[in-house]
Amino acid sequence: MTPPDLDRTTALFLDLDGTLIEIAATPDEVVVPPGLPVLLSTLHALLGGAVAIVTGRSLAMTDNLLKPFAAAAAGEHGVSLRLDDGTREDFQFNAAVPRSWRESLAAAAERWPGLLVEAKPHGVAIHYRLVPDREKDVWRLARALVPDDHPKFRLIPARKAVEIGPRTTSKGRAVERLMAHAPFRGRRPIFVGDDFTDEAGMDAAKRLGGEGLRVAEVFGGQPAAVRAWLQRSVDIMGGRTASTGGASSVGAAP
Repeated sequence: MTPPDLDRTTALFLDLDGTLIEIAATPDEVVVPPGLPVLLSTLHALLGGAVAIVTGRSLAMTDNLLKPFAAAAAGEHGVSLRLDDGTREDFQFNAAVPRSWRESLAAAAERWPGLLVEAKPHGVAIHYRLVPDREKDVWRLARALVPDDHPKFRLIPARKAVEIGPRTTSKGRAVERLMAHAPFRGRRPIFVGDDFTDEAGMDAAKRLGGEGLRVAEVFGGQPAAVRAWLQRSVDIMGGRTASTGGASSVGAAP
């Protein structure tokens, strides 16, 4: 598949890990390419603000990784939402991951060195990338804590990880909520992602008249190819701006 060129009618939704940046052994070890924040800022300007990061990470962690870029975003698979003007529309979720669950996960991490338990504001992720032979053990433990019919929480599959999060949120709902607001409203959404959790975002984009692009299928599984596509779109939109006599946002980017 060939990814489409972006234009000024696009609303762009981007996953972070595995899409914009390469997966690392642990979430804290990811490396953000030096030019990525500038690239995102330029896209944000060219698309009139219609760019959002939709990620499983918290908004605070996302902002820290991409600083100084900060715009519309959805964190923790849609639990936390920030509009382009900075307004927060966080999902009202009154339940917390039970202490007994956290204790069980902490005990598992002690039993299985290399297992990483990542606490989040509204959930918790269990990473077994460093101990892939523990995959079945991790899933067995997670299912024992969160059965399929649990009324408040669900298990969210990820790459070499499983996450416990609120049942009623998803990246698809985050896309729908953002598309209801300016500057996204009325645009053609494109969602780019690499993981199971991104499928809901892609489906929402398609329902709203846009596209969902899987990194594995469209970009050869390479975040560098995603970044190159974004840069090419910036060059095309910037060139069109310049050719019509307007000021190019690309040239104005820091």
